[in-house]
Amino acid sequence: MSRALLIVLDSFGCGGAPDAAAYGDLGADTLGHIARDCAAGRGDRPGLRAGVLRLPFLESLGLAAAARLSTGDLPAGLSAAAPRAQWGCAMEVSKGKDTPSGHWEIAGAPALDAFGYFPDTRPAFPADLIRALVSEGDLPGVLGDRQASGLDVIEECGEESLRSGKPICYTSVDSVFQIATHEDVFGLARLYALCAIARRLCDPLHIGRVIARPFLGATRADFKRTANRKDFAMPPPSGNILDLAAQSGRTIVSLGKIGDIFAHRNTGLEIRAHGNMGLFDHMLEAWRDLPDGGLAFANFVDFDTDHGHRRDVPGYAACLEEFDARLPEIDALLRPGDIAVLTADHGNDPTWRGADHTRENTPVLCYGPGLAPRALGKRETFADIGASLAHWLEIGQTIAGRSWL
Repeated sequence: MSRALLIVLDSFGCGGAPDAAAYGDLGADTLGHIARDCAAGRGDRPGLRAGVLRLPFLESLGLAAAARLSTGDLPAGLSAAAPRAQWGCAMEVSKGKDTPSGHWEIAGAPALDAFGYFPDTRPAFPADLIRALVSEGDLPGVLGDRQASGLDVIEECGEESLRSGKPICYTSVDSVFQIATHEDVFGLARLYALCAIARRLCDPLHIGRVIARPFLGATRADFKRTANRKDFAMPPPSGNILDLAAQSGRTIVSLGKIGDIFAHRNTGLEIRAHGNMGLFDHMLEAWRDLPDGGLAFANFVDFDTDHGHRRDVPGYAACLEEFDARLPEIDALLRPGDIAVLTADHGNDPTWRGADHTRENTPVLCYGPGLAPRALGKRETFADIGASLAHWLEIGQTIAGRSWL
């Protein structure tokens, strides 16, 4: 019986979304602009990396060909010669450029109803929402209450949060309500309980995620977010590949943020780790042990959180190169009947204005023993990925999408 491995490189877009202008992202191109800056020397960082972007494994699958299909341009320094995988790019039909909607659509169930968003005003949140959060959470008040970069707002408000006991509440252009508190002083369990309250209060507003953002440190000079982030997402649309796999009695392993993104519904064994490489180790172990018919679904978030949002081209490039160097380890574990798909959920162009996601097409690279290489073209929805894997596993049809297999 076949097995399937679905890997999301969080934010690794390849430009060219047809509706990018509607999101203020016309011309954004995560892969293309990273490759361009690396070729021009702007991706160099002493002790980290230098020179053109080097992604030999992804190149061999057809990454550069997928990028050229998306934008019309070949990323600087990359080759599109003779891909050995099934390759193409996909367009998002879900409204927004959020992590949940991107993943839900990848899994075969697009979010066709628009999420709610908080405005770029001060304050950003409705007064009755904050009053209810303060009352139910037994808080002296809140800090922040605006759109902000998480790193900046913690640096700005962290010391006052320590003195007053007030949590830092902030949002972004995404559909999100984020709460940052000191992990030791405020307490992790209390932060999670507060986020559960906020999740309920945000439901009528159709907010995609409430996110716990714990940090450590004593002053603005040494505040640092910890690995104990936790997302409280809206439930995903029904009929996605996780639902189908669970209904068919298949083994499911969710790695990284997948459990949070899908509200822990039909996510099977959930595995988390600190950093991409730690998660990669766990993914290999889980893949070795996955029985026939199983599905492993992984999100690698460092590209997005550590480098895309921080507009860090050298860091993003180095992260990609480190990831690419480990992909041959997956090849060594693939057996007849296995299939692997690598894709992304949105863009986060580190050369773009602001510090938020960018509306882009995403690469789709599909391979496995005996799977003949071919061009997949521009897929009209990310949902074709979930539909294809559901077809491969013989577990039924996702609510949306068309299989290419």
